[in-house]
Amino acid sequence: MKTYSDPREAPAGTRQRYSLHGPTMGSRYSAVFYAAAADETAIAARLSAAVDAVDRQMSSWKADSDLNRLNNAPVDAWLRVPHALFDVLEAALRVSRESHGAFDIGVGDLVKAWGFGPANGQIDEARIKTLASQAHRPASDCLDLDRAHGRVRKRAALSLDLSGIAKGYGVDELARCLDRLGITDYLVGIDGEMRARGCKPGGQPWAIAIEKPVRHLREVMGVMELEDAAIATSGDYRHWVEHEGRSRAHTMNGIRRAPAENRLAAVSVVATSAMLADAWATALLVLGEKAGIELARQRGMDALFVLHDGDGFREISLVGGVPADDASASAELGHCAIA
Repeated sequence: MKTYSDPREAPAGTRQRYSLHGPTMGSRYSAVFYAAAADETAIAARLSAAVDAVDRQMSSWKADSDLNRLNNAPVDAWLRVPHALFDVLEAALRVSRESHGAFDIGVGDLVKAWGFGPANGQIDEARIKTLASQAHRPASDCLDLDRAHGRVRKRAALSLDLSGIAKGYGVDELARCLDRLGITDYLVGIDGEMRARGCKPGGQPWAIAIEKPVRHLREVMGVMELEDAAIATSGDYRHWVEHEGRSRAHTMNGIRRAPAENRLAAVSVVATSAMLADAWATALLVLGEKAGIELARQRGMDALFVLHDGDGFREISLVGGVPADDASASAELGHCAIA
């Protein structure tokens, strides 16, 4: 059977299901789509190139990434950055302002001190105490962005970490890659961030498994139908360290200068892009079960909050900012999205 590197060149006919995946950003990307006969190898190469470009720019692990060039740049020096990185920084600062500082990319030093990211589990007690004593200055107060010239300037010493938004942007890049190929029905993802377009044959929506937020266990808590939208989840159950007899998760609360700590086990957000869903899921997790739910309600967001409740969990779903019944929440949530 003849295959096509660009599916738009294929003659009309019965579409086939394709499933591609590969390593990226310390995890794996996946792409499931329906199209006429296509060259899987060529499309997989394009998808890998798309996410690898994001990783080269935004990784905190790669010493030569564009993000680390910015981290190492002198204060008050303008630095030109790639267009994609500029877009992510701009979006991150906007979500930071709109979440009252709950989403803050200026927590790189905190992330490392607590043993996450490149620190690879090595907790720096002295650094934790030093950072805890310092006044809070969010990245939105310390970065200048010059879109006309594609450059960025730090106005204070700052270590940026994009782990709460870069994977979402990577998912959006996978989607844009398939869009450019004329593929109109797909589900792409990196780890827990997913984006869907179109539907499966017969008009069936894409089914997304919502994971139960339990450590050391992969178990489905529910299923959501997603249509032309993205979803991302932040939680306390995948990456954590033990510190002074307590378990501390990887999401940082920049305002408190410490790991986020509240009753939320996980937050899932549906948005028009995986980048926004990723950032807002992180912001709401940091805000906690009261302030997070209230802000999501005020902004008319679609979000699923999973709270620790004794030995179990309790779910609170918002659809367009309005509480939804548990029975209908997962079915309704995926049909709406914040912009």
